[in-house]
Amino acid sequence: MTAPTAHADILVVGYGPVGQLLALLLADRGRTVTVVERWPQAYPMPRAVAFDGEGARTLSAAGIGGLVGRIGESSGEYLWQNADGQVLLHIDGSERKLAGWPESTSMYQPALEAEMEARGARHANITVHRGHQVVRIVEDAAPDGTVEVTAVGPDGDERTLTASWVVGCDGANSFVRQAIGTELSDLGFSHDWLVCDIVHHDERTFRPNNLQICDPARPRTSVSAGPGHRRYEFMRVAGETVEELNTPESCWRLLEHFDVSPENSTLRRHHVYSFRAGSAERWHLGRLVIAGDAAHVMPPFAGQGMSSGFRDAGALAWRLDALLAGRAGPEVLDHYEEERRTHVRHAITMSVNLGRIICQTDPKAGADRDLVMKAAAERATAAGTAPPQRSPLQPLTKGFLHRTANGRPAKPAGALSPQARVAQGSRTGLFDEIVGLGFVLLTTEDPETLLTEPDRSFLATLGTRIVRILPSGTDPARTVPGEVVDLDDVYVPFLTTAAATTALVRPDFYVYGAAAGPEATRALLDEARTQLRAAMPV
Repeated sequence: MTAPTAHADILVVGYGPVGQLLALLLADRGRTVTVVERWPQAYPMPRAVAFDGEGARTLSAAGIGGLVGRIGESSGEYLWQNADGQVLLHIDGSERKLAGWPESTSMYQPALEAEMEARGARHANITVHRGHQVVRIVEDAAPDGTVEVTAVGPDGDERTLTASWVVGCDGANSFVRQAIGTELSDLGFSHDWLVCDIVHHDERTFRPNNLQICDPARPRTSVSAGPGHRRYEFMRVAGETVEELNTPESCWRLLEHFDVSPENSTLRRHHVYSFRAGSAERWHLGRLVIAGDAAHVMPPFAGQGMSSGFRDAGALAWRLDALLAGRAGPEVLDHYEEERRTHVRHAITMSVNLGRIICQTDPKAGADRDLVMKAAAERATAAGTAPPQRSPLQPLTKGFLHRTANGRPAKPAGALSPQARVAQGSRTGLFDEIVGLGFVLLTTEDPETLLTEPDRSFLATLGTRIVRILPSGTDPARTVPGEVVDLDDVYVPFLTTAAATTALVRPDFYVYGAAAGPEATRALLDEARTQLRAAMPV
């Protein structure tokens, strides 16, 4: 038996955090979204435990505000020690706030998913079918055709749904990715780790909040899993089987390393997982697209698994909206694939490299590692600087970006735009709250003289917010609509450093490009128009 067909702009397969975020971002843009999720209920235990500041900014854009304190806390310090307790690496994840949020937020994933699911349930543009397994995808060959998705419900009946686009957020074993005809690569780096999710009975203060013990005898981890929750992880070592390791008795024996016992704590869950590292070569085909774990998997050591999926959702939502509105051609999905595939490979490689350091079980190699890392930390201390660290947050190098004649991004194109406090009249807050979301043309010049009418018409088709930045110290009461005061002195220096007076910022907060003066700004917008394949209004 086949249930009646329902049509949506976008059908999302999978309703984990990435699918939830994508559905909200699209629905807030006025798009109708159907979600098909195989599980009747959300998984009640955490998998990921952190997201970065960019992820927090994107969640806020989707209406999931008030993150820190309710479902998360600033991750704070991240410390690596060797078996003797000597410091190998120290990272403070609380101070750098490029996106306006802590660099890293530790969160309780079930609470985050519950927040997003509740908002999705209230949204008139989102329809969710839980307990339905996708078994068939058929794409209409016509250019303006639709995709037909068949799903089997809990009663065994088939339901047929149609949509203009289908996005697979359905995990590492993605059905949508299989329909595209591509698989995840395998970088050949994998280890088994025992995860113990704990709730402590006693009040504990963790300094550092996140600790990595690089002990060749047993690499282990203690990290925040959000307010009131703690995660401990232990690597499986030679001579152990998964079955031997994955028992409550093994958990309590290993948890003694951290003064955790049945008398002072509750073991909520234990599980042995094997991480993988790899990404898909193809991220879209026709009207099928993938995001999140369907497109990439990585070890947890850089804390970028969930954050990379959130980045996919942010990059994809505005592109699908533009496609549906006729503001862009299908090339924007080629940009999405090229951009995200290249960008996420950096995070995967960094995660693997960190993992190779942490998962070292050879005592001699571990001692050599310790010498090198301690020497680097000591040199930095003597110089009064922080040890050099590679960040998982890298500029974009591919995709929809302003480029020089040699094809490279013209700086600051590809950089994540900063978010700081601004003021407009009596209102003060973070930039996104005061200005709003979508494309933003940021300028220190007078837009009346900067932009031609065709420029204005093109920007209007994109829904662009044209914002003139006034220097810190300007009286906010003197602002007019379209002006904000740079309270934290962030935006004017950002443009000055780029030798620019104007920047076009994409809806996912990445800088498309920057220019100085009306002529260069016109050229910048002309290139954006060409890349989007949007006809220039006349």
